[in-house]
Amino acid sequence: MAKNKKGEGFHSAAGLIRYFDSEDDKALKVNPWLVVAMCVAASVIVVVLGSLYPT
Repeated sequence: MAKNKKGEGFHSAAGLIRYFDSEDDKALKVNPWLVVAMCVAASVIVVVLGSLYPT
């Protein structure tokens, strides 16, 4: 049977916090509104193409 490890969650969470807190200056930064606009545009294209070329 596996034993319960009570202190393990804190150590793994601390590693994730340290990983996400470090921000890379070379990383590509995308405006969240651009992502939303691209999703809306892709949805519109799919609906329009679906109505133009029904199966």
